[in-house]
Amino acid sequence: MKYGVVIFPSKTLQDKANSYRKRYDPHYALIPPHLTLKGPFEASDTEIKTISDKLAQIVLDSKPFTLKVLKVSSFKPANNTIYFKVELTPELEKLHCALHSQDFFEEKSEYTFVPHITIGQKLSNDEHSDVYGQLTMVNVAHDEQVERIHLLYQLENGSWTVYDTFTLGKEKKE
Repeated sequence: MKYGVVIFPSKTLQDKANSYRKRYDPHYALIPPHLTLKGPFEASDTEIKTISDKLAQIVLDSKPFTLKVLKVSSFKPANNTIYFKVELTPELEKLHCALHSQDFFEEKSEYTFVPHITIGQKLSNDEHSDVYGQLTMVNVAHDEQVERIHLLYQLENGSWTVYDTFTLGKEKKE
């Protein structure tokens, strides 16, 4: 089964992201707006229990932090994805590194970590230019406190749902 680790922002920020995603993101119906900490990976039922236990240990060493959305940005020319750029804070970098360390997963991240919340993807070149040009003029600055991360799994229809939730700086209650 496929799993991933994300931060879900507040409803306010999700609503702002969704106002664009419903038009520009074909994955709109599959997963709420999120910041990916660990992209999709395969794990068996046995492996995911071990991974969940390791996540519980990682969050003990992590404190809640402020998530800062800075502006609208794009991955062009690599691809036509448009996103809310999130400031790479020491806390966010520490979490990402912990999820990509040899203690957690053997494989390294395929891309450099650019914290973001996708608002548009799989756009044609013309559509990307038009939409991106408009959105760069919009003030999307936003700060909020992050206290949880989520382990998700993918359903057969392609949508994602929460497998487990972890509170930063706290032990997991059984």
